Amino acid sequence: MKSPRAALRDLRADKAMQGRGFTFRSAIIASILIPLNCYWIVQVEIIWYSGHPTCISLFQNAVFTLLVVALLNLLLRRLKLPHLSEGELLSVYMAVVMASSVASHDLIQILVPSLPHMFWYATPENEWKELFFGYIPRWLTVSEGEALRAYYEGGSTLYRIEHIRAWLSPVIWWSLFIIALFWVMLCVNSIFRRQWTENEKLSYPIIQLPLSIIQAGRTNIFRDKAMWAGFSISAFIDVLNGIAYFVPSIPMIPVKLHDIGRFFTEKPWNAIGWTPISFYPFSIGLSFFMPLDLTFSCWFFYLFRKAQLVLASAVGPTLGGFLAITEVARFPYLTEQSAGAFLALFLVILYLSRRHLKNVLKTALTSSELDEGEEPMSYRWAILGTLLGLSFIAFFCLRAGMDLWVAFLFFSLYLAISLVITRMRAELGPPTHELTGMNAGHIMVDILGSRRIGVNNLLMISYFWFFNRTYRSHAMPQQLEGFKIAQKLGLHPRPLIYAVLLGTALGVLSAFWADLHMSYKVPGAPGSGFAWESVNQLRWRLSFQREPDLGAIAFMALGTAFTLFLMAMRMRFLWFPFHPVGYALSMNFGVDYIWFTLVIGSAVKWAILKFGGLKAHRRAAPFFLGLILGEYAVGSFWSALSVILQRRTYAFWIF
Repeated sequence: MKSPRAALRDLRADKAMQGRGFTFRSAIIASILIPLNCYWIVQVEIIWYSGHPTCISLFQNAVFTLLVVALLNLLLRRLKLPHLSEGELLSVYMAVVMASSVASHDLIQILVPSLPHMFWYATPENEWKELFFGYIPRWLTVSEGEALRAYYEGGSTLYRIEHIRAWLSPVIWWSLFIIALFWVMLCVNSIFRRQWTENEKLSYPIIQLPLSIIQAGRTNIFRDKAMWAGFSISAFIDVLNGIAYFVPSIPMIPVKLHDIGRFFTEKPWNAIGWTPISFYPFSIGLSFFMPLDLTFSCWFFYLFRKAQLVLASAVGPTLGGFLAITEVARFPYLTEQSAGAFLALFLVILYLSRRHLKNVLKTALTSSELDEGEEPMSYRWAILGTLLGLSFIAFFCLRAGMDLWVAFLFFSLYLAISLVITRMRAELGPPTHELTGMNAGHIMVDILGSRRIGVNNLLMISYFWFFNRTYRSHAMPQQLEGFKIAQKLGLHPRPLIYAVLLGTALGVLSAFWADLHMSYKVPGAPGSGFAWESVNQLRWRLSFQREPDLGAIAFMALGTAFTLFLMAMRMRFLWFPFHPVGYALSMNFGVDYIWFTLVIGSAVKWAILKFGGLKAHRRAAPFFLGLILGEYAVGSFWSALSVILQRRTYAFWIF
């Protein structure tokens, strides 16, 4: 046992290591790393369409950046030179994470090509001018001839006065909009942090690896043999596959997507469609830290989704006609079931948080109900900040031509979905959460009908496609996970706000710069496919204006009811194995990539707990951290090499 003096010395050393959070030198380091990361992300995701580091819940590029900085920091510490504290490492990491979220596949990379798209591709045949040109806010888009031509034809440069002038207004306004949106998320997280972190004590599975890297100076994670064993396995796979990518005669280790759906060729079994199995080491590693019941629920309800498709193929047309479903082809309305599940989970969140929210309101009004000493910001400022941010967004929408009631409903649905995703990440920690087809715009059109919403509102909803497409790189759960890491480190979360704001503001400018810099060099306007998605939806909604979709509404209600049933069963029976979060997530496309790794991870975790108990589980944890870290480290090497060589290289994730 340590002596009191030794214990006090260790405590002081830990406190010195934790240090302050956001400092001048951490801000400088983050400011250097943010443009580099934004350039890296845009290059590999939109130019090479490879790797997709921000399509994973735990951003690959941000973890690799943290790893490099942490290793250099350990070297400085060993040489007894000035080095960063844990709080400063966290600030650098969070700033890079926020910038990565902005530069991601699901934000700036969609927004930039959407701004000039309608003007460049408008023709007399598609009649876009007659349909919606009169409603386009010119101060948010790019319509000047020379800037458009150079942008789409490539072989030019951004750094010409006429090009900069054409993009200046939309870049400024959309930057302010994104900053306001991220600010609202930050304020809402400040309101809910105590409920999810302290009252419900959610596990935050995603944070395990960055937390371990930040704490490397006192936990010796880099000396753990189990960690290096896991690291070696995943690193060997990616090194070999990376070499085989350049030398085809070398066989690859098949860990990526393999479609078993092609073996089902007869009706109705062929309705399961694309059904990949994968063996991603990083996903297996992340699944180990997920709660076992949630992991099981995710892959079980994925198979349940496939079973619905088979059933729909067998009896769908007959049943659809019997139920008077307006679009039998959409039966069994999987994304609508997911939408209903998310709305139900939002109601559950409000119900479970009702006392906390009541106390938050009392504290904001009287400053006497809750202790706010450990909160990122006071509840009064959090509520006021939310209102100010939403007021700017409302002003932005009104100036762009939206009706206030439509903007209010749209962002209410968006924030409801965001809140569910954030809590889902805190409780479940899935490797990815791609909600294709389930978003605020689709829900509104299904419930209200496109005719009632109107052309002006549908146009702006199509421009908002850039942050509503799939929600994979959502910033809100990243912010909350940063607060949780700060708590684990014994740090106050308030300084982290400055890191988040720096990452957001500088990330917006860096992401716009990186995307436009490359787009003017490369012909064809990279990312135009995303713009076509939003414009085609807009054109379809305007050309075939419809009333509310009764079939979609019915299946939303069904999804809501089934989710509430699952929640009621879990609250009444502790043995009930099915979690509603698994149902909500698995009705969407994103689980397809990872469902089999969840099967593997849950089976391994069950076996370890069954035969070794919690002690064996703790011993195994570094091995699974190594699986993630090895894949991220080697995968980032190949990804960075593609930027250097200016050609595609091996990517461990998706394509």
